[in-house]
Amino acid sequence: MNSEENPKGEEPVVPQPQPQPQPQPPAAPQSDTRDADEPPTAPVVAAEPQTGRQRLLAVLWPPRVTRAQLIVAVLLFVLGLGLAIQVRSNSDNSALRGARQEDLVRILDELDNRTQRLEDEKQRLEDQRTELENSSDQAEEARRQTLQKEQQLGILAGTVAAEGPGITLTILDPNGIVEPDMLLDAIQELRAAGAEAISVNDVRVVADSYFSGTAGDIQVDGKRITAPYRFKVIGKPQDLEPALNIPGGVVQTLEKEQATATVARSDKIVVDALRPAERPDYARSSSQ
Repeated sequence: MNSEENPKGEEPVVPQPQPQPQPQPPAAPQSDTRDADEPPTAPVVAAEPQTGRQRLLAVLWPPRVTRAQLIVAVLLFVLGLGLAIQVRSNSDNSALRGARQEDLVRILDELDNRTQRLEDEKQRLEDQRTELENSSDQAEEARRQTLQKEQQLGILAGTVAAEGPGITLTILDPNGIVEPDMLLDAIQELRAAGAEAISVNDVRVVADSYFSGTAGDIQVDGKRITAPYRFKVIGKPQDLEPALNIPGGVVQTLEKEQATATVARSDKIVVDALRPAERPDYARSSSQ
């Protein structure tokens, strides 16, 4: 450089080379500190607000039932099922479902008559007790009542003949289809209506009588009887006849089987068929 270009005599400024930026090594990957088997954490997502219906369903389902509540629920279900079965059975098997009004009135009268008979029996027993307590000769009064009771028990046991008002039931069986259980049903209906003495074709029927055999070959206490079957019954006719004629009763059942049953009232029925008095082998009176 000459002096003309630098008149002040200053040293020339030499430009310094600029340092070049050094390339940075690539960053090492950060090590994952999570366990290899641990699933990656799901990203947190903000929950959406639930509606009132969703909150109600969340409370009710799934149900949270305790053991006590479960037992009570099972017991209530069994009780309800039993009641439903009973109501359905009664409604299906009731013989009074299609009964007429006059039939229902007659059945109600029969129930009232049964109640009245029980009341009369209660009053009779109370009168006997009063007579024993007030009689001057209690021994004689007790003897009289004992004889009267013996007569009554003899009628019930079939060892004594009886007579009184009642009915005659005649069953015709031209086709031979009447079964022993049909005759037994008639006996049961008559007893329930207050029959005090019954005989069937000259065979006395008592508490331990039984019917056996088949249609056309029926036996009562081992004695064979044939149609027509004639029942002689002592009791209150006003109670006995309606008991046989109720809807679904004996007369209606026999008519469905093509048999004929007729009932006739009478002021005097004689039941003279007897059963032999049986002596006990071991029992003795405790008063001896």
